[in-house]
Amino acid sequence: MILGPSAGPHPATLPPDRLLADCDVRFSRRSGPGGQNRNKVETAAILTHRPSGLSAEANERRSQGQNRAVALARLRVILALEIRHPADPGAGPSPLWTSRLRGGRLVVSPEHDDFPALLAEALDVLSSLDFDVKAASEALGCSASQLVKFLKREPRALKQTNDRRSDLGLRPLR
Repeated sequence: MILGPSAGPHPATLPPDRLLADCDVRFSRRSGPGGQNRNKVETAAILTHRPSGLSAEANERRSQGQNRAVALARLRVILALEIRHPADPGAGPSPLWTSRLRGGRLVVSPEHDDFPALLAEALDVLSSLDFDVKAASEALGCSASQLVKFLKREPRALKQTNDRRSDLGLRPLR
């Protein structure tokens, strides 16, 4: 876990063009299905976030542009998982979080562009409240079960939360 600066937005919330400006982009060749194009052309995309050193890769598509977009989406989730920004639970949820609440339920698909930003916010609030799910859910304006369901959409987030809770002597979430 990397502690980010308290000033400035979480990198997972940045628009794609701004995040790409903070990244080194490399292209490489990978073998596998996809035929001669994939074996001879540098279609694999590797993005490294310079400020944190975190990176993501995509090579399953035959197009360099598609692989770069997939790698960027993966990098945003990795940034959400690994970088913690201090959160003020008393400040309430962000406008993005509030816009995704429908009757106390958080509505977002893991494939949606908003997912990494929401995941970063949830993990930042949980971290600020020593992984107390009830207090974090109240600060975010949703139920504890909704927050746990949201974390389950990214298994690494649930595992990370359970590991931190275990370190603090709390029972794991199911």
